Amino acid sequence: MTPSFSPDLAGQVALVTGAGRGIGCAICRMLLDCGALVHAISRSREPLEKLSEQVKELPGRLITHIADVSAPDAIATVFDRVERESGRLDILINNAGIGRFGKLESFNPADLDAVLATNVKGAFFCAARALKCMIPVRRGWIINIGSVVSFKGYANQSIYAASKHALLGMTRTLAVEAQEHDIRVSIVMPGGVDTDLVAQSRPDLDRRKMLKPEDVAHTVRFLLSLPPHAAIDQIYLRRAASVPF
Repeated sequence: MTPSFSPDLAGQVALVTGAGRGIGCAICRMLLDCGALVHAISRSREPLEKLSEQVKELPGRLITHIADVSAPDAIATVFDRVERESGRLDILINNAGIGRFGKLESFNPADLDAVLATNVKGAFFCAARALKCMIPVRRGWIINIGSVVSFKGYANQSIYAASKHALLGMTRTLAVEAQEHDIRVSIVMPGGVDTDLVAQSRPDLDRRKMLKPEDVAHTVRFLLSLPPHAAIDQIYLRRAASVPF
């Protein structure tokens, strides 16, 4: 069910990482439905082409970027284009994420490096560059998409959990640092969402009983509908029914 709140984002510029599928794709559709100009980042061309076809009738405008957020040079190139073509950045959604799953002793250093590079470093460097756009004009919102594993432990998810704990810590610190510049920073931490990543990490779960990507997008919509004097640092989103996540 679509929520009644619907922020008017006409004239606002947003950037969404991990936009090609799942939660990121749903957030892009929501932002476009609210009238925003959305810069969507994905590592692959095909998902962005599919998204572009899906949103043609929505009031906002979509600009796509093929880039890997784990590469600082790629992040710089995207932000250079955002500043050149849009002249501002009002909303950053750090959603890009990958996982490696299994027993801790089975991982090698490359597994840890890969997950931290995308889930932590990617969000860190995107936030740092976004702040350079937002601080001079004293406005903006950075919303990080975390996970229930930010504060709950699950077997076979040690590396993924470590990355999401780091993202939560970064969000809490950045929320304090950015407050003096009238910039809000939040994290949304959903339980199991029906995405390919969750299917990979928890094949035992019934996907019909999970949250949907649109539920997370609606939560982001709620945050963006808050008045300027209100801020929410973190939201834990779970399915209302009794489901063993």
